[in-house]
Amino acid sequence: MAPSGEWADVTRAVHFSAGHRLSSPHLSEAENQRVYGQCYRWHGHNYLVEVTVSGLIDPETGMATDLEALGETLQAGLLDLVDHQDLDEVLPKTITTGEGLALVFWRLLSTRLPPGSLRRVAVEETPKNRFEYAGEMAP
Repeated sequence: MAPSGEWADVTRAVHFSAGHRLSSPHLSEAENQRVYGQCYRWHGHNYLVEVTVSGLIDPETGMATDLEALGETLQAGLLDLVDHQDLDEVLPKTITTGEGLALVFWRLLSTRLPPGSLRRVAVEETPKNRFEYAGEMAP
């Protein structure tokens, strides 16, 4: 039985800087150059990551989640791994597109947060490019 009460989504934003090179092990060098263009060369970004969690609003505190605990989870579960790193080295089985990062960040964080609370992970690579993952969806 689900608890009764009011629920709220809470989003925490964090920043990190990292380098990467877009390339797929499934493609030849020429295909990688064609598909990824300039992003096939090694380069870096100052990323913005937004993590949204959902929780029951506690009537005593008025909070749906403990922001300090969420910040600690993001630090230990994500930032300590990726900040000022080569993403291709620290995430070796990931094609480090924005979509790939949103998915792998979801997987990293979902095991550290209360079950079912993670709602969305958004990765902003540049002010023009934002990628979001909200869990598995039916086709």
